[in-house]
Amino acid sequence: MAAAARRPAGATRAAKGKTKPPVLDPVRLHGLADAAAPHAPDTFDGLRFDGESFDGTDLQGSTFSECEFSSASMMDTGLRGARFLDCRFTGLYAPVFRAPRSTFRDVVLEGSRLGSAELYDGAWDSVHVDGGKLDFVNLRSSRLTNVLFSGCLIDELDLDGVHATRVAFRDCRIGSLNLSGAVLQDVDLRSTEFRSITHLPGLNGATVDEDQLMMLAPLLAANLGLRIEG
Repeated sequence: MAAAARRPAGATRAAKGKTKPPVLDPVRLHGLADAAAPHAPDTFDGLRFDGESFDGTDLQGSTFSECEFSSASMMDTGLRGARFLDCRFTGLYAPVFRAPRSTFRDVVLEGSRLGSAELYDGAWDSVHVDGGKLDFVNLRSSRLTNVLFSGCLIDELDLDGVHATRVAFRDCRIGSLNLSGAVLQDVDLRSTEFRSITHLPGLNGATVDEDQLMMLAPLLAANLGLRIEG
């Protein structure tokens, strides 16, 4: 779909000077054929995988286009360099999700349970992660454009070296957030709770609300070497 046809997720376009929301293309899946989980890398188009197990399968470099994964299991599946284009995941289960250097474009991941998610050096564009619990998400050195996290519980989110543009976290709970070396533009953290942040200067380019700013005040003061006395 052409970029001109895109619309912001859950909002109209932000006014000039405001934080720009992510712009997501809808994932439209029609006429899918039911399929069993593959056993070797290939290109897969227009398929539905319902309750299938991909556990332990080497699918490095595979391309999945216009596919739906419902209650699939991907424990220790080899997905290095894989490409997911116009795909929907519902109820994905993966205690170890191995997909470094992968591409997610026009993807919805909803209600999923991921343990250690190895997603470093990846490229995400028009991705919506909706609900679910993620223990450790490693997105180091990835490029994120038009990404929305909503209603997620994330224990540890590693954005070290990430380039993020128009990324929003809505009603999420994040334990620890690592922003070392991150480059942010129009990253919206409002309405999201987090316990700790590594490398506060990495917040440059992010938007927070007043309550978050009050929570961050002691950390910001310590980072600047300020001493607060009554």
